[in-house]
Amino acid sequence: MAARVLVIGNGGREHALAWKLAQSNHVKQVLVAPGNAGTACSEKISNAAISISDHSALAQFCKDEKIEFVVVGPEAPLAAGIVGNLTSAGVKCFGPTAEAAQLESSKRFAKEFMDRHGIPTAQWRAFTNPKEAYSFIMSADFPALVVKASGLAAGKGVIVAKSKEEACQAVQEIMQDKAFGAAGETIVIEELLEGEEVSCLCFTDGRTVAPMPPAQDHKRLLEGDCGPNTGGMGAYCPAPQVPKDLLLKIKNAILQRTVDGMQQEGMPYTGVLYAGIMLTKDGPKVLEFNCRFGDPECQVILPLLKSDLYEVIQSTLDGLLCTSLPVWLENRTAITVVMASKGYPGDYTKGVEITGFPEAQALGLEVFQAGTALKDGKVVTNGGRVLTVMAIRENLISALEDAKKGLAVIKFEGAIYRKDIGYRAIAFLQQPRGLTYKESGVDIAAGNMLVKKIKPLAKATSRPGCEVDLGGFAGLFDLKAAGFKDPLLACGTDGVGTKLKIAQQCNKHDTIGQDLVAMCVNDILAQGAEPLFFLDYFACGKLDLNTTEAVVAGIAKACRIAGCALLGGETAEMPDMYPPGEYDLAGFAVGAMERDQKLPHLERITEGDVVIGIASSGLHSNGFSLVRKIIAKSSLQYSSPAPHGCGGQTLGDLLLTPTRIYSHSLLPVLRSGHVKAFAHITGGGLLENIPRVLPEKFGVVLDAQTWRVPRIFSWLQQEGQLSKEEMARTFNCGIGAALVVSKELTKQILEDIQQHQEEAWVIGSVVACSEGSPRVKVRHLMEAMQTNGPKLQNGTMKSKPKQARVAVLISGTGSNLQALIDSTQAPSSSARIVLVISNKAAVTGLDKAERAGIPTRVSCFEKCVFRRK
Repeated sequence: MAARVLVIGNGGREHALAWKLAQSNHVKQVLVAPGNAGTACSEKISNAAISISDHSALAQFCKDEKIEFVVVGPEAPLAAGIVGNLTSAGVKCFGPTAEAAQLESSKRFAKEFMDRHGIPTAQWRAFTNPKEAYSFIMSADFPALVVKASGLAAGKGVIVAKSKEEACQAVQEIMQDKAFGAAGETIVIEELLEGEEVSCLCFTDGRTVAPMPPAQDHKRLLEGDCGPNTGGMGAYCPAPQVPKDLLLKIKNAILQRTVDGMQQEGMPYTGVLYAGIMLTKDGPKVLEFNCRFGDPECQVILPLLKSDLYEVIQSTLDGLLCTSLPVWLENRTAITVVMASKGYPGDYTKGVEITGFPEAQALGLEVFQAGTALKDGKVVTNGGRVLTVMAIRENLISALEDAKKGLAVIKFEGAIYRKDIGYRAIAFLQQPRGLTYKESGVDIAAGNMLVKKIKPLAKATSRPGCEVDLGGFAGLFDLKAAGFKDPLLACGTDGVGTKLKIAQQCNKHDTIGQDLVAMCVNDILAQGAEPLFFLDYFACGKLDLNTTEAVVAGIAKACRIAGCALLGGETAEMPDMYPPGEYDLAGFAVGAMERDQKLPHLERITEGDVVIGIASSGLHSNGFSLVRKIIAKSSLQYSSPAPHGCGGQTLGDLLLTPTRIYSHSLLPVLRSGHVKAFAHITGGGLLENIPRVLPEKFGVVLDAQTWRVPRIFSWLQQEGQLSKEEMARTFNCGIGAALVVSKELTKQILEDIQQHQEEAWVIGSVVACSEGSPRVKVRHLMEAMQTNGPKLQNGTMKSKPKQARVAVLISGTGSNLQALIDSTQAPSSSARIVLVISNKAAVTGLDKAERAGIPTRVSCFEKCVFRRK
């Protein structure tokens, strides 16, 4: 059924929001309060005569008018708490709470927050005493020339001085002359940053960050960026000064870090986050945060949104933004030019008639109205910034030319506008540049820097037979120096599969290297080989030094665990082969064993031999294409708390638990001569890996109730409705490796394994197998997962008791909720909390539940029907 939505505000931004929402097939009507002449009477858009400052009355209006959700345009209502008040009243509202909106409403809060979370920004100090501010300006060891009112000042509370004297004058204007009223009671004085200024915005549901194309606005009134500061005289999008790889860096280092930081501090941020960025020689730095769409940036960003804005907002409000990431038009540029009243940003006249709207529309242009009103059926001026003329074309130059045609047909007396919007980008694009390898996408200097960074990491993996020193054409290994007399070499190569996708989405790259090493080393261990050396291959479209160093550091650490040398590798930077932020890995391991220690000993395996299972650390590195599909269809994101019973980490961290390396602990056991075969449970799961080390005439029967099945496997099976065969063929189900041993040596080998800190169980036996019959049978697998893993006491199986499903009602902090959560998470608990319901949104109790992985709902208790005695 088509919905009705309400947009709060009366500017060009709100007109653009209403225009975009009205394009959705889900939307029947867009109401705008208070709106302007442009939102007064179009087909699906109309104004609403309701106060936006009386939140109680507004909430009742939304209920009476059956409003699906409210979208807040300007910053003042956000700072006044409109989101929290409407949400508490049961009305969905798109935007951050007043607490979260402090990122914009308090410059001091924002700067302190950035310092706490390592978000790059200018050096700064805050002051409430003007004399102290004067003294700081004159003595600071950096150019302290940017003076800001800490509070909200309608986008005009920043003065960029040209000298220390001018900066002191700005302090006087703000603090003593009260140029911005109470907003200037506290000021922030910042270092003057040099570079290109851009606007980087994103949608966020509090966890997932979905960047928008970067834009650039023009604050100065006059052409050439001269004249007084304004709310913005025009903008264009996308800004070519921000290529995709730089936008990814801004997303990870600024936008995602900000959203994560707000979550950590108990102020989840939902809505649109706007970061004003200066592109300095030291990298992007934050100038300011806004907690909503910019104006006029909104008027060039939304026209490039290919997705349905209604759907994007709904998924954001539902916390499911990762399932509905916005899609943007490619190879298109949008530009908008503001037409302002004569005298702006000072005093100006209202009530001047405006004409030419049909003519502009005939040119294929959109006109978003701002400071306009209807008077006697005519559109007249009613503000400083009156309207914006927007054009979308294939490139910036043609978009600007067409926008100028619109400026010529829209007429009102005294109109002021700029004809050079986008001039910086045009100059950037027209710069004559000779081609270089770096501009083609390959940065040799960055590659050299990487080698310099990873050399000590690799050198630390040196071992007998190999002294690692990266930089040569090839690596050497001395088998004799390693102690071998009559060796056979074993080699293996592998990758990490789509587990890489999760690492990249979680921006967590320090553990994936162990997965790579483990997949190769565990394979050659199945031949009885000691790992000697390892080579890695790292491929990307654009080399990011921090990411690559983290990956290689993980590889080096894993090599030390495995006892092999990181002898060399290849880093391939291949433009256009991989999207920004993505990379691929491959590994190659070489090991050796004495000729008489080669595994498997096929001739020694007989019916009745015992199968010992070695515990995995979790999923290891197989089945992740299926895992990702299951999660995409679930209600969880990688940043969500892990499922109940999986510990206190996030789902992403749980899935990225690195693959266990068995060489250090199991090699002594294999060399004892008592092990007949070793199977690495890798791709193909239990069903396909054990037969690889058995004679054709034998198979195995396993009993899943004899080992501990980690809870994550149970969750995946239940969430994906996977069959027993699918589970056993895709996943290790808690068994990372399997040994075949004689029955009489079982106890001794188990003790040897456990002495090396590995968890192990007798899980089955070798049986005769006729041709064509399954060679691996796994009994009780579904039962083992349904009981959430076995409990072994004195050798007997104790199933987990059936748990009652409990919902908890709270109001506010949920004082006793944490005790209930802790109690029900105990293995012996007969109850499990499956839902927490609050009559208030954004309260501490809901955060406690979400951290424990418990679904939450907000509902008005007064409307519930209760059974009474």
